Amino acid sequence: MLRIMLVDESTERSRDLRLTLEQLGYEIVAEVSNARQLYDEVQRHSPDTIIVDTESPSRDTLEHLCMITESCPRPIVMFTQDAKRESIRQAVRAGVTAYVVDGLAAERIEPIIETALARFETFQSMQAELDQAKNKLSERKVVERAKGILMKEKKLSEDDAYRLLRKLAMDKSTSLANISEQVITYAKLLV
Repeated sequence: MLRIMLVDESTERSRDLRLTLEQLGYEIVAEVSNARQLYDEVQRHSPDTIIVDTESPSRDTLEHLCMITESCPRPIVMFTQDAKRESIRQAVRAGVTAYVVDGLAAERIEPIIETALARFETFQSMQAELDQAKNKLSERKVVERAKGILMKEKKLSEDDAYRLLRKLAMDKSTSLANISEQVITYAKLLV
């Protein structure tokens, strides 16, 4: 069962949305009416998804959503009446996965939530791939730098320097990047 935090400054509107979500089989773990409590409540309840229902997203709401996106990302659906281009862009930059204008009809809610979940999962997967690629590139730069040091100091060819790094890494049961960082550190100590 999907655990949802509902954010709405209007308790009457919130009640209607809560009832609809519960009828659809979702569990409402918390309801927040003050944007300033949003971050703390997410930390306390750890919802799977956040649904924000607002006339127009306030600066406070967007700032707290941004903090959540940076520290503990999760899908965020925003139902609003504000169709202004800048509001949409600010919301997306804050981490809103689905920004829906005039779309609070009961039959649309479930597909919107499912779409937001799928988009969020896709984004998280792409982010993980990007982080992995950045890490590999960083490791590659460290290995290249260590090879350069060995080539210069030991008068080795590039292939021989690489083989030496690999051998050292295997002998020490560590990664090539780790042994390369050690070579760089030792070279700095000797200068």
